[in-house]
Amino acid sequence: MSDSTAPARRQAAEEQAEILAHALPFLRRYAGATIVVKYGGHAMGEEHLAEMFGRDIALLKQVGVNPVVVHGGGPQINAMLKRLAIQSTFIDGLRVTDDAMVEVVEMVLAGTVNKRVAGLINRAGALAVGICGKDGGLIRARKLSRTKKDPDSHIESVLDLGFVGEPEQVDVRVIHALTGAGLIPVIAPVGVGADGLTYNINADTVAGAIAGALGATRLLMLTDVPGVLDGEKALIPEMTVADVEAGIAGGMITGGMIPKVECCIDAVRRGARGAVILDGRQPHACLLELFTEGGIGTIIRA
Repeated sequence: MSDSTAPARRQAAEEQAEILAHALPFLRRYAGATIVVKYGGHAMGEEHLAEMFGRDIALLKQVGVNPVVVHGGGPQINAMLKRLAIQSTFIDGLRVTDDAMVEVVEMVLAGTVNKRVAGLINRAGALAVGICGKDGGLIRARKLSRTKKDPDSHIESVLDLGFVGEPEQVDVRVIHALTGAGLIPVIAPVGVGADGLTYNINADTVAGAIAGALGATRLLMLTDVPGVLDGEKALIPEMTVADVEAGIAGGMITGGMIPKVECCIDAVRRGARGAVILDGRQPHACLLELFTEGGIGTIIRA
């Protein structure tokens, strides 16, 4: 009796072989490369995308790439603050963080969220270790301040954001120690100041600083949009730093995209070879960006 499923199985095998043949040049290109992935947004909140993300990061390690994951956790922090009846306020998209709140932020980011993201990767067959910027002296932070100009008097005043910081110095020795041992670092965006105090840092900013300090081949910024769009709402596949600055000055790049592209600019100026803004809601977003011709997001180069 003949096997009626043989043609279908043969076609599936041929399709898999063709995918591998197309991916092989890219696998060779990124062998041994360091790829920093900023993970957050809907990709983190939706369970099937989260599981897929864990498998994709594990696969990158298995094919010879060195992934480093930096994650956010804003919705999880909001949920915990609500449970604790702590009010939260924002200035320019940054959470004002007082004494009580910084403890909650550290508990959620460096605890619950950090271990969940590491667990996703571990369940997929790789070895991930969750750390935060305070571990191994990874991130020395300084207090971040914002100024506000009064529209009538034009007098500038300094806004106190509390324990909100920005990276002042990045010491990547702990990352090299982990990747050299075959482990995947999963980093929560919390740092320590010269004063010994804990600071909450924007995850995009941390990812950019770490990518630059590592001289990463790529920084992948997983967002909730396809990338940078032009005036016709079409994706711009590639931009230089000068292109981005002109886009901001000309009003093409606006709103929440501005801080994201600024993090990309910071990363490439610090030493990363390229930074990509791409849609984390797209299944297998990291693999599609790295292992297909042209990728799926907007790459920013120096």
